[in-house]
Amino acid sequence: MKLLFVHQNFPAQFLHLAPEMQRLGHDVRVITDATNPTRMALPILRYDFKAEPVEPKHTRLGRTYTTMSDRGVIVARFARKLRAEGYVPDVIFGHSGWGETLFLKEVWPEAKLLVYAEFYYRGRGADSGFDPEHQVSNFDQVMIAQGRAAYLGQALAHADKGVSPTHWQASTHPKPLLHHVEVIFDGVNCDRLAPNPGASFALPDGRVLTRGDEVLTFVNRNLEPYRGYHIFMRALPDVLAARPKAQVVIVGGDGVSYGAAPKEGTWKDIFLNEVKDRLDLTRVHFTGKVPYDHLVDLLHVSRAHAYLTYPFVLSWSMVETLAAGTLVVGSNTAPVAEVIKDGVNGRLVDFFDVKGWSAALTDALARPEAYDGMRQAAQQMARERYDLKTVCLPKQIELLTRLARS
Repeated sequence: MKLLFVHQNFPAQFLHLAPEMQRLGHDVRVITDATNPTRMALPILRYDFKAEPVEPKHTRLGRTYTTMSDRGVIVARFARKLRAEGYVPDVIFGHSGWGETLFLKEVWPEAKLLVYAEFYYRGRGADSGFDPEHQVSNFDQVMIAQGRAAYLGQALAHADKGVSPTHWQASTHPKPLLHHVEVIFDGVNCDRLAPNPGASFALPDGRVLTRGDEVLTFVNRNLEPYRGYHIFMRALPDVLAARPKAQVVIVGGDGVSYGAAPKEGTWKDIFLNEVKDRLDLTRVHFTGKVPYDHLVDLLHVSRAHAYLTYPFVLSWSMVETLAAGTLVVGSNTAPVAEVIKDGVNGRLVDFFDVKGWSAALTDALARPEAYDGMRQAAQQMARERYDLKTVCLPKQIELLTRLARS
């Protein structure tokens, strides 16, 4: 097959699939943004895109569509040059979230187009208006959220197929488009993540944590409300007061991946400052972002892991933590509840219940043996449903093959 992967921040969700298809002997190429520094043993082609300033008064609800479709135009023009050179892919696999796939069928109508349909913005029932502390919840915001999804609907409508990582994320798409979407998770390497009793993790201050320590972890790309950082920080004082030997390790950057940035400072500092007078800061460790191997070591020494999210895309880190044999205490929001069944393979707590979080995390630290069955069930579930090598990659490859042959 001739396979073309398209993602402005490649490899992203194609981290494992693209190299595997090349290893299997297929002709694999990549289109990505010129600002993407990724270097891989694949032919990577880069387009130049500089977003034009959008005037809200003129574009109104269409400002997101304006930016995304502008990128789509640039990518389509770039693709036409490849077409003129004689390149015609059998299958194009691109993320719909950046507008890059919008016009590729006009360049290569004979190619099959598969879009990664990660999430469809909705006015109600998902992330929009979920957290009244940090989001305006009114009818204007409902229309704005729905308006943001216009290009996502267009991308999926013009594709031959869509793929979504979870059933709930797939369900956010409009019913007339759902028949286009298959559910295949990206996959985690369960062999690499299998529990390691000899693991250790070095803290920024030089201290080393091991499996026998009382470690509570919180991991996200950035520390922000969308991922419940504010709720976690508010729960910490009671946890540390009840567990005087506990060490808390918080992984994540100071930026914003989702939602709005604060008017001043960082979300990290805003919520740390809110509770720091009630914390023993010698036991709260901020690592920033860490290399993946170090993250795996941290998950292996963690006794309990807190994972919170708005009803939004599910983080790989949560599934990786389950596969690592660490107890996950998760928010009882739809993407998490699809994976974790309370009392079976983890614990669920209402997203906003600060006292409930304190109690659940304290108990998980105090009685680790009581949760051994949940940890084992989580590992088994991760291997059966989300393992990269035995479950997810084979499904992805089968889908690409089926599309190419159809």
